[in-house]
Amino acid sequence: MPVPILLTVALLSWGACGDEAPRRGATILFASGADLQSINPLLTNHPLARQVQRYVLLTTLARYDSLLVPQPYLARSWRRSPDGRTLTFRLRTDLHWHDGAPTTARDVVWTLQAARDPATGYPRFSELSNLTSVSAPDDSTVALRFGDAAVSTSFPDVLTDLAILPAHLLDSIPHAALRNASWNSQPVGNGPFRFVTHEPNRRWVFAKNADFPADLGGPPQVERFIVVVVDEPMVKLSALVAGELDFAGISPQHVAFVRRHSTLAIREYPLIFPYGLVFNTRRPPFNDPRARLAAALAIDRQEIVDGYLFGFAEVADGPVPPGVPHYVAPPHLPLAPDSARRLVAALGAAPRFELLTVGSGEGALEQMLQARLNAVGFDVTIRQLENATFQDRLNGERHDFAAAVTGIAGDPELGFLQALGTLTGIAVPADPVAAQRVLVEQLPVVWLYHARGVQAMNSRVRGVRMDMRGELPTVTAWHVQP
Repeated sequence: MPVPILLTVALLSWGACGDEAPRRGATILFASGADLQSINPLLTNHPLARQVQRYVLLTTLARYDSLLVPQPYLARSWRRSPDGRTLTFRLRTDLHWHDGAPTTARDVVWTLQAARDPATGYPRFSELSNLTSVSAPDDSTVALRFGDAAVSTSFPDVLTDLAILPAHLLDSIPHAALRNASWNSQPVGNGPFRFVTHEPNRRWVFAKNADFPADLGGPPQVERFIVVVVDEPMVKLSALVAGELDFAGISPQHVAFVRRHSTLAIREYPLIFPYGLVFNTRRPPFNDPRARLAAALAIDRQEIVDGYLFGFAEVADGPVPPGVPHYVAPPHLPLAPDSARRLVAALGAAPRFELLTVGSGEGALEQMLQARLNAVGFDVTIRQLENATFQDRLNGERHDFAAAVTGIAGDPELGFLQALGTLTGIAVPADPVAAQRVLVEQLPVVWLYHARGVQAMNSRVRGVRMDMRGELPTVTAWHVQP
């Protein structure tokens, strides 16, 4: 991917820490390792894109507070019917799209109906299978009817994640054609920031919405928020040190280096974002459960946490980190290369497969996995792909992969567990406790570690809080110290 000019300059000014930041004033530059895939919340599972959608450009019906309790947002209140099957939302009436049109129940109904249509390709489509109807009695009321009251007793997490879209700009487009909608490149939102411009694989620019309602947090305290695409870790680090970036996710081995700079700070925070070696159980060699078990027994996960992540993670035995609601303690899979070697030998010829990953660098994690797997009899080659191609091969209709190493963005209600079934070809139940048991029994994923977020930031930015919700939940409160 092309590197922005300002970041090229940063390479030449490694020692000029902070020189560029004062010139930027109240503009925040936030680095992303890849483009946001799509700004349309119906079309992307890119973790940062989803945060930009719900915290920057658009609004959701509800949003989590720091304790992961759903709080009113676009919906000022909601109530559940006595039979538990209907959620009725009362919407705000003072929120407008950035083109001046009012935000109404029509927008909510259109967005949810599009998400429920398989032709759209919404990544969390399966989590709406219990939603049987969406209606709008009037412009400020939306009623959601569920088929199973037991499933809908808690607030549906998807309603805190799916940002609402402007029906008046999108309802003339067939759902199957939404990927080609002009809105995707020139979006009109209703959130605290307005869209300004997008340069593919370079940057997304957003400006303060001075009309954002005060009781939703009011206008942001910075003038501009810019997502800058930087896919080379060392370019990202050098630009941060030179003051040409305000935020950058960094490798754990660089934390000590960053801490030596008085103008920089580290934000470390928990995530529901497990990393795993994901198998496609529809095709060889991982349609055979012995191959999946052999891979699990061959991999030294503590070696990965200590040697690759410098302790900024925890070994994962399952997809859910301890302390999260619905967590079920899984059995520990030991490191047992001799047992793995016997299982591989029983398969016959050495199982050969391509390991897909995102990146353009050396791929240290992938090489660690390759070495461990080849040592017990697998024949593994590594294929590094650009993020959009990687996502298409994993999540496209063909699921064109045998194995991939990737992080999986989770959610507090753990609906992502069922989506793993679609990805891997294993039937996974909707109940999160039952889902964890199936994933342990069937091993469609070898879970490697529970990641912790590590962001380096310029200390000139204040009011920053990062937590299990991600990097951007407090972005409207960020401010720049003169």
